[in-house]
Amino acid sequence: MSRLSNTRTTARRLTIATAATATAVLLTAGPAAAHVEVESEKAQALAENVEVSFDAESESSTAGITGIRVVLPEGIAPADVTYGEGPKGWKFTANDDGYTVQGPAVKAGANAEYSVVVKQLPDAKELAFKTLQTYDDGRTDRWIELDESGEQPAPVLKLKAAAPGAKSASPTPTPSETVSQSASPTPEEPSSSPVAEAETKDDGGLSAGAWTGIGAVVVVVVGGGVYLVRRGRGAASA
Repeated sequence: MSRLSNTRTTARRLTIATAATATAVLLTAGPAAAHVEVESEKAQALAENVEVSFDAESESSTAGITGIRVVLPEGIAPADVTYGEGPKGWKFTANDDGYTVQGPAVKAGANAEYSVVVKQLPDAKELAFKTLQTYDDGRTDRWIELDESGEQPAPVLKLKAAAPGAKSASPTPTPSETVSQSASPTPEEPSSSPVAEAETKDDGGLSAGAWTGIGAVVVVVVGGGVYLVRRGRGAASA
């Protein structure tokens, strides 16, 4: 076999190795170990006065969780949610699209557990609660992906079918649906949702390290293949 043929064979093998390495990186870049869990004993469509519990797992051994920001799923208005219980000193605040529970930082490395009571669950099969989890060092975990196999999946509550005869109550208007009767000047335009801003910065399900690793492998291996091909052509023309 000629030297040029050997070079081309080597280049093909390098290309195959690149693909195999990239695939391995993708497969090992699985979901993060920590996440937010949600559960309820009355997880049934159209159920009323339902207590929903959340367990926000910590991803830091040096900082404590100070707050949880949640965007409610369609069918649940912020006004229909009340605070249950949570870490000592934490308070509940309704937002335009959900709510925030926050207060003194829990112990570093500890989970933040809390609950809310929903006036009535919507007629749905599942409910996703997009969540931003903040720490006292400024870190924010973004549990907002609707793909459960992603790195940062939003907590999802699976619902049983509605009980026979169950009906949907009239939903409570959200702040944006309520017409103000005040003669005060036009209020300032509200800022965009923190969760919406976080979604625009989403990395497509892979961590930055995974993409960097893939890029490095491709650049090095392809560069080596080009070098070998040029070297083989030079040898053949000599």
